[in-house]
This record gives sequence, structure tokens and C-alpha cells, in this order.
Amino acid sequence: MQEAFGIVIFSVVILAALIGIATLGSSRRAFDQIGANGLNDGSDRPASEPSSGAAFAATRDEEARQMLEARNARRIRQGKEPLDVERELARLVQAPLVHADPQLAAEVRDLVLARNRRRVKQGKEPLDVEAEVARQLTDLG
Repeated sequence: MQEAFGIVIFSVVILAALIGIATLGSSRRAFDQIGANGLNDGSDRPASEPSSGAAFAATRDEEARQMLEARNARRIRQGKEPLDVERELARLVQAPLVHADPQLAAEVRDLVLARNRRRVKQGKEPLDVEAEVARQLTDLG
């Protein structure tokens, strides 16, 4: 009986290993088919979300306005004074003031303009030059 137990265990382990290898080999095709239904372009970004430029700014402003209006509705329910949505929105989206060397700012602006030319050639929407210059100068510190 002891001899048969070892043979059964060994046989089950080998059979499980073969099934695992077969499953691994056949699952490669299944993983490649995930998202291949035409609805997914392969990026992690939602398709409806603009990536940059004026469309991005408009979407950002609209979403910020919706949040501010919801905040005002909550403030009114609590009996507080509502905020001026447009003034608060302007304060939130106002570009930070960047004090940088004018030569550095001009060089960054030239780089952004060159990037925009490449983006247009690729069929992409150009970036907002001043906002991109301010962002890059802020990143540079």
C-alpha cells in the first residue's frame, strides 16, 4: 500500500504540471485578445478626455465649475454664504506666476513652439504655449 501511495502522488504531480504548462501555453492568446474589441485603443487615458491644449482647458474649467457649483449647493444647504463661482474658478485656474530669467523663458518658449510644430505634423492638437512654458519653468524650479 505504501508503494502505491508514492506512485499516485508522483503521477498526480506530473499530471498537474502538464495541465499547468498546457494552460499557460493556451492562455497567451487569451491575454492578447483582452481589449481587442475595438473599444480600447491601448492607452490608459479615457478616450473622451482631451490630452492638452484648448480642449483640455475647457474640460478642466467645466469640471471645476461643476465642483464649485456643487460646493455652493452644499454651502447653501448648511446656511452659509455662497461663493462667486466665476471668481473662484478664475482663482483656481490662474497660471502660477513664474519669475524666471528672460533668456531661459525664451529658450523654453522656442522648445514648446518646436514641439507644437512636431505635434501638428503628427496630427495632434498643439499645446497652449504660455501654459506649457509656465509649467516647464515651474518644473525647473
